Amino acid sequence: MSDAAQPTAAEVRAAAEAVKTALDHHLAAVERRTGDDDVAVYDAFNALAAAAEFYDELLYDRYDEVTPFEIPGAEDSLPPYTGPEEPNALSVLIRRDYAVVEPPRLLAQAQRIADLDQDERGGSAAVVGSSVHAALGVLFGEYEPDEIASRHTEFGLEEGDSTLWVTAAEDLPEAGEWLGAPFDDADPQLVVCRFDVSAVFDEDEPDEEPARLAADSS
Repeated sequence: MSDAAQPTAAEVRAAAEAVKTALDHHLAAVERRTGDDDVAVYDAFNALAAAAEFYDELLYDRYDEVTPFEIPGAEDSLPPYTGPEEPNALSVLIRRDYAVVEPPRLLAQAQRIADLDQDERGGSAAVVGSSVHAALGVLFGEYEPDEIASRHTEFGLEEGDSTLWVTAAEDLPEAGEWLGAPFDDADPQLVVCRFDVSAVFDEDEPDEEPARLAADSS
């Protein structure tokens, strides 16, 4: 950016003062909040995020310096909760990603499970052979997903990102109602709480740029 296009020192100072004012308003809204979905808190959060982002831009343009805060974009956060205040039912939506990094280990473990099952029940054991598809069917048919998550390295798997959403509902759906497309009706505005695990949240190495703190509207 050329010197002519740079903000003035006074403009940077004014943006800093705007952040201070927005911070005070946000704290006041939090102190007066009436519930988890208080609109005033949500609006104050957005105003603070906008003020901080504007200050960060001016600070960088003028002084080639940054703040320790990262302002999440709309795609990084959930919309305001619009579900029932006291839900009578809930759904737990889980996604866990894995890479198959050691196929021979996966195949051997699956065959071992099939052989043990044959010993206990009699009859012929399932033959996994060289089919990763068959091995995964045996593995996930034998263990709960939480156990697989805790023992994934034993099965030749490597963890990727994961997320868990707890969504609210007025009542339980009818039996079998959503089995054909279980995740099509996931509404982000009904999420009561959410837990994400990803490598992007890992702390930076000491010789890298200092970690940037992510703002949170909750």
